[in-house]
Amino acid sequence: MAASASRSCQSEECDVAQEYTVEQLNHGRKVYDFMRWDYWAFGISGLLLIAAIVIMGVRGFNWGLDFTGGTVIEITLEKPAEIDVMRDALQKAGFEEPMLQNFGSSHDIMVRMPPAEGETGGQVLGSQVLKVINESTNQNAAVKRIEFVGPSVGADLAQTGAMALMAALLSILVYVGFRFEWRLAAGVVIALAHDVIITLGILSLFHIEIDLTIVASLMSVIGYSLNDSIVVSDRIRENFRKIRRGTPYEIFNVSLTQTLHRTLITSGTTLMVILMLYLFGGPVLEGFSLTMLIGVSIGTASSIYVASALALKLGMKREHMLQQKVEKEGADQPSILP
Repeated sequence: MAASASRSCQSEECDVAQEYTVEQLNHGRKVYDFMRWDYWAFGISGLLLIAAIVIMGVRGFNWGLDFTGGTVIEITLEKPAEIDVMRDALQKAGFEEPMLQNFGSSHDIMVRMPPAEGETGGQVLGSQVLKVINESTNQNAAVKRIEFVGPSVGADLAQTGAMALMAALLSILVYVGFRFEWRLAAGVVIALAHDVIITLGILSLFHIEIDLTIVASLMSVIGYSLNDSIVVSDRIRENFRKIRRGTPYEIFNVSLTQTLHRTLITSGTTLMVILMLYLFGGPVLEGFSLTMLIGVSIGTASSIYVASALALKLGMKREHMLQQKVEKEGADQPSILP
């Protein structure tokens, strides 16, 4: 009879039936009371969200060339030259906010110019820029390509970027809802939207230029925050199955405590790399790295105090995380085994 009962026990059911206490599961180590500060976290997050929305509404965004249109000029140099020297020379010559970067090799540079009033044409602008660069570098450079980006193209890019962000959030909602449970899915998606909105609010506050690299960094922030939230959610689900006597409050705290070390190590190393990009990456990577610094910092906190805390407030219980037990056909028949 005992052998029959043992053989009929499915692996997942046996794992659920094995009881642990919070102290046993955390190996006697201290469990931090993260959920103690949930209302404070909700209040701070709410104020930041309201402030970000107001700032974006009042100040708007500093749209870059990718969205406003302008001229792109590719120039080949005879010998490498300092980007900062050429940029300063163009600014002194009256060109506002020129963006220069190397591409391909140190002899090739790309100059991005915002649209100017009374512009006579791309060829004339290219000749003027080339003249300034030749005078500042004492060499005979040549123009390889001149391309004009119209405002309509920029508007299409802005719309496409917004749609990409919305599609990412919707896809994440569907995935997490299918993979875990709708309460966790709601917490994760709201936390991701929270991260993006606050990051955009800070970019608007400091009038940082929004270009396609910023859109890419926002997508990276969503991916990073999602990864952190998925790890925490998976641990919460696992502990709900193992701890049968603990309250949801206790299970959330022990799950966050168990993943805290991983969260701090991952976030710390990521922020160190991004900080190096910000300090030494130059003007081209400055916006990307700054956006990542802001987004990763906010995302680390939101995975604890927005995603998890919101799921708990929505009434997450142990029953919600366990699969329905399916009774197999013939399970009520007596076993023929000895």
